[in-house]
Amino acid sequence: MPSCPVCSSHVDLATTPTVPFCCDRCRLIDLGRWLDEGYGVPQPRKPGPGEPQPDPADAEDDG
Repeated sequence: MPSCPVCSSHVDLATTPTVPFCCDRCRLIDLGRWLDEGYGVPQPRKPGPGEPQPDPADAEDDG
């Protein structure tokens, strides 16, 4: 059985309307963390001043 990402209690997928969270409270706590920038999506590091720019030819091809 999956668990809530906020409080780790068990979540019944068949009866819980707030999946993957166990309740509205945990859903709102998670939303608040995103809005307060407690979570983030990783991005490639940008070179700082004086650092060489990466060569686009060296980048991996995703396609």
